[in-house]
Amino acid sequence: MAAAPHVHVRPYWELEFDTDGDPDPARRDRLLREVREQDVHDLVVFAHGWNNEPSTATRLYDRFYAPFPSLAPDARIGYVGVLWPSMMFADEPIPDFHPSAVAPSAVAPPIALDPGTLRALHAAFPDRGDVVDRLAALLDEQPDDDEAFAAFGALLRRLTGAGTDTEYAWDTEDEARDGARPAMFGQDTRAVCLEFADTLERTLTAAAQGPAAESFRLPGGLVKAWHGARELMRQATYYTMKRRAGKVGRAGLGATLGRLAREAPGVRVHLVGHSFGARLVSFALAGLPDDAADVRSVTLLEGAFSHYAFAPRGVLHGRQHRIEGPLVACYSHYDTALAVWYPLASRLAGEDRGLLDQGLLDLGARWGAIGHDGVRGVPDTPRVDLAGALRHGLPATGCVSVDAAQVVRRGGPPSGAHSDICHPELARVVLRAGRITD
Repeated sequence: MAAAPHVHVRPYWELEFDTDGDPDPARRDRLLREVREQDVHDLVVFAHGWNNEPSTATRLYDRFYAPFPSLAPDARIGYVGVLWPSMMFADEPIPDFHPSAVAPSAVAPPIALDPGTLRALHAAFPDRGDVVDRLAALLDEQPDDDEAFAAFGALLRRLTGAGTDTEYAWDTEDEARDGARPAMFGQDTRAVCLEFADTLERTLTAAAQGPAAESFRLPGGLVKAWHGARELMRQATYYTMKRRAGKVGRAGLGATLGRLAREAPGVRVHLVGHSFGARLVSFALAGLPDDAADVRSVTLLEGAFSHYAFAPRGVLHGRQHRIEGPLVACYSHYDTALAVWYPLASRLAGEDRGLLDQGLLDLGARWGAIGHDGVRGVPDTPRVDLAGALRHGLPATGCVSVDAAQVVRRGGPPSGAHSDICHPELARVVLRAGRITD
C-alpha cells in the first residue's frame, strides 16, 4: 500500500465532515486542543472543491501551503485542510498533479463511464449504488428510444435526491422561497441532453487549434444525444456537490469555528475555498454563532456558486460583515467550468428566477459564477487585477474581486483552468487578505 501523502507545513491538521456536516470528533478535538498548545496566531483553513480521494485533497493542501513559510517567516501560522465528501469526473484532473491535462485537448470524452469515475460515483453516493450502475449501463448501451432518456432522467433524480435539502441548494432568496426542483431534472431529458451536447461541441471546438478545429465535431443523432447525457450526469452530480457544500459549511464548519472562537480566543481564522469549497467556507459564515468573531478573512478561488450570493437578494447577503477583514473573490475567464458549464446548468436549474424582475441582471451575466467574474450586485465592491492586489494591497473590509487570470490559465476542456490554483501569487493573496503580511 502506498504511503499516505504528507503535508510539509507545520503545524497542520485535517478536519473531516460527512454528508450531513457532522465532524470527525477526534480530528476536531485535536485541532481545538493543539491550536492552543502550539500558540497559533493565524489559522488558515482551506476547503477543497471537487475531489475523489482524501489523498488528492491532502496533496492539494501540501502544494498550496508550500510557499507560506517563506512568504511569512515570522508569522505563527497553523494550517488546516478540510475533507468533505465531494467528487470529480476522471476527465477533469488537477493540472499540478496530472501534467498531461495541462495542454488543451479537443477530444470528446467517451460516453461510457471510465472505471475511475464509476468508483467515484459509488463513493459519493454509497446508498445509491444500484442507481449508479443502471445509469452506467444506459451510457454503455445507448439505446435509441425516448423512454431510455426518460429513464435516464428519472434515475438522475433518484441519484441526486433532487428536491431535498433545498435550503442548502440555492444561492438567492427567490429560489430558497420557491424551493422548486431543478428544471434540468424535469424537462424533456433528450432535449436537455442535446443542449448539453451542443455546449460540449462548442467547448471542444474552441479548444482545438488551427485548421484541425473543424475535425472536432461530435457525431450527430443518437450518439450526440448520449454524449449530452454523460454531460447531464456530470452537471447533475455537481449540483449535488454544490448542495452538499452548503450543508457542510453551514452545519459543520460554521459550528466548528464557533467552538474554536470559544476555546481558543484570540486565534485569527482565514478561510480559503476552491470551487464548491468556496461555497462551503462562504456558507460557514451563515453557520457562525452570533458571538463568534474569529474569522478575519475569506479568500474564494474559482468559486462555483452564484456571483449574486452576497447581493441584496442572495442567501448570503450581509454575511461578509461577519468577517473582520475582506472577502476576496479570485476569478479567471480561463475557467471553462464556470464560464460555460456552470451558467448552462444554472439556467437549466432555474436558478435565476425572480432576479430578472429586480432589474439586477442582463442576459449575458444572469447565470454567472463568482469564480468567473467576481462579486456582483454588492455596492462599492472594487475590481482589481492580481498584480495590483499584490502591489497595492486589498481593502480592509468588504468584498473585492481579483482577476487572477494572470496565473489561473492552464487546463483543457471541459473544465479549463478551474483547478489551476496552486500558485505563490494566490498564497500571497491569502496572506495579504488576512493582514498576515504587508
